[in-house]
Amino acid sequence: MDANPAPFLYPLEHSKILHLVRHAQGTHNVAGEKDHNALSSPEYFDAHLSPLGWQQVGNLRKQVHASGQLRRIDLVITSPLCSEFLFRAMQTATQVFGSEGQINESEGANIDNSGISSLKCPPIVAAELCRERLGVHPCDKRRTISENRSRFPTIDFSLIESDEDILWKTDARETDEEIAARGLEFMRWLWTRPEKEIAIVTHHRFLQHTLNALSNDCHPSVKNKMCKKFGNCELRSMIIVDKEKA
Repeated sequence: MDANPAPFLYPLEHSKILHLVRHAQGTHNVAGEKDHNALSSPEYFDAHLSPLGWQQVGNLRKQVHASGQLRRIDLVITSPLCSEFLFRAMQTATQVFGSEGQINESEGANIDNSGISSLKCPPIVAAELCRERLGVHPCDKRRTISENRSRFPTIDFSLIESDEDILWKTDARETDEEIAARGLEFMRWLWTRPEKEIAIVTHHRFLQHTLNALSNDCHPSVKNKMCKKFGNCELRSMIIVDKEKA
C-alpha cells in the first residue's frame, strides 16, 4: 500500500483565495532593526515609508498588474492604523491595488501609473481586526478615522465604529495568544464576505501569529512555508477552506 497520504479535494464554493501582503518598509522598521527600543519613541507615531519602501511598493504594483492578479481580486482589506499604516499599510494598499498614482512627498518620487489608471480596481476596506499588536508602542496606534478619511478618501472606513483609537493602551501590550485569537476572528469574519479573492495588507506580527494558529494541523513542511517571516511588501497567496462544510 502506498504510504503517501492521498490528496484532498474540496468544493470550490467552500474556499477563498487570499493574497497576504506585509506593508512596505517604514522608517520605524529601519530604526527598530538597529535598536528595538526605538519603537517606543513617539517619533514613529506617524512613520513614513523609507526610500526602500517606496521602491518595494512600485515593484509590487507592477507585479500585481503584470500578473493579472488585480483583475481577479474582488476586495482589498487593510488595517486602519494611521501611525504604522498611514504611510505603510494603507499607503501600500492604495498604491499597489488602487487606480491613482500618489506622490511620495518626502522623496519627490511618483509611482509609475502608465497603463494602470484606466483599469477597474477593487474596493479597499479598513478593518480593525487585522491591525498590528496592540498597545505600548506609539507606532501601533492609529489616528482618528476622520483624519484617515481626509488622507485616504478611496478607503472605506465604515466598518470602524469608534473615531478614536480605543483599542490601543499605553500600559498593556497584546500577548501572542491574543493576537492569534484576533487573527482567527478575522478569518471567521472573512467567511461572512461574499468576495472569493481577497488581498489583505497587514503587519508582520499579525501575519505570524494568525498563520501559526491556522497551520497547527498542517504537515511541518507546509507549516514552515506558511509561517516563514514575511519580508516588507511581500505578497504570498494562499487558499483558505471551510472544512466544516467541505
